[in-house]
Amino acid sequence: MSLPVIDDLSRPFPQASSGGSWELLSDRVMGGVSSGTLVHGMVAGRAAIRMRGQVSLENNGGFIQMALDLSPGGAPVNCSRYGGIILDVCGNDESYGLHLRTVDLARPWQSYRQAFHAGSGWRRLELPFSGFQPHRTEIPLDLTRVKRVGLVAIGRAFAADLAVGAIAFY
Repeated sequence: MSLPVIDDLSRPFPQASSGGSWELLSDRVMGGVSSGTLVHGMVAGRAAIRMRGQVSLENNGGFIQMALDLSPGGAPVNCSRYGGIILDVCGNDESYGLHLRTVDLARPWQSYRQAFHAGSGWRRLELPFSGFQPHRTEIPLDLTRVKRVGLVAIGRAFAADLAVGAIAFY
């Protein structure tokens, strides 16, 4: 049985298999100075979407993010029949976050978060929905109303380098 794919990189970048489009976001929307790039290319012998950049805490900043609406136009997706999200990642031996947003969250700083480590080689990670913690919200995570995923370099000054080869529900 094949996994319910969010993106297997089979469509021209920045379009994802699920129909949404990848985009790079940073703290610059709030006056921060973090910077980054988002490209499609080969990483350690595998096709990937790669986010690189510098996370800075200056001017109350502190993040860069590759984000994807799960459906075109940001309509909610019912993820309740799945246990979590699988990521194929390769990085620079740093910690990153997978953030979920639902249609219930009104503020850009609200999300449901789970940290993960991206080592220097390709690795498949399973991040269960039960491991996501609410951030700056008291609204419980409603898996029937998920609209966006984000892979985020956040919270400390560092050089980010994160590649994603596939992302799917399990």
